[in-house]
Amino acid sequence: MLVGSLMMAVSATPSAAELPLRPTLETASQSTAYYQWQLQEWRSRMDAPLSRFISAPEQRHTLLTRLYQEARLAGLPPELVLALIQVESAFNADAVSSAGAVGLMQIMPFWVAELGLPVDDLTEPNRNLRYGCTILAHYLAVERGDFTRALARYNGSLGKTWYPERVLKAWRDHWR
Repeated sequence: MLVGSLMMAVSATPSAAELPLRPTLETASQSTAYYQWQLQEWRSRMDAPLSRFISAPEQRHTLLTRLYQEARLAGLPPELVLALIQVESAFNADAVSSAGAVGLMQIMPFWVAELGLPVDDLTEPNRNLRYGCTILAHYLAVERGDFTRALARYNGSLGKTWYPERVLKAWRDHWR
């Protein structure tokens, strides 16, 4: 029954040759232009608050661009990621905690075996953002959208609220 329904659905779908290409391309370019506009607007709003932590404009621009992309890819509010980084490392890409967490988002090295490759450098900001956003999105899904519980899991302090409260306060006070 399921196979028959699937076959009917596939046969009802127009082939690539039957789809007009121009409207598809126009839609894609419009969404890209809109995305670029959103990114630019967001980056300009976040630049001043980030200048407290990173003085070099080109470094801020690069970080904000990548952070926005990774947060959006993971389905996270980019401002929440900024708040988490503020609390975790104060935007120090070389930070290492007493527990061994590394980089901007303070990723524990065991995550490399779970998510990546042995050559992954967690102090490299782009890689660190990818890991951190992926991990936070996973915890947010596990906790069914509950930011407090997801942040507590991220920090390894599930059942306690001190860490989520710090991140949520930074989000509210500095990044919204």
